[in-house]
Amino acid sequence: MNSFSILICYIILVNILGFALMGIDKRKARKNAFRIPEATLFSVAVIGGSLGSILGMQLFRHKTKHLSFKIGMPVIFILQVLIAVLLVVGPIGIDFI
Repeated sequence: MNSFSILICYIILVNILGFALMGIDKRKARKNAFRIPEATLFSVAVIGGSLGSILGMQLFRHKTKHLSFKIGMPVIFILQVLIAVLLVVGPIGIDFI
């Protein structure tokens, strides 16, 4: 297994985790049980699970009225996509010579 395959597996797993955490937290919210801290939800998004977290927010209708999540999760996702594009393509329009 090469490093690209490992990275893809990591991204898939962390997005599944982000999605699952949104569903689990929503269920706990309905039952007034101990909740998953918002910092944990954001941490999973930052380490690569932003797409799964966004999908979980929408599917479970969880945290969709919280401005920090409504804006924060898409911003994290966009930054991650931009970083990925720059890593693959390289800086565009920058000449060092």
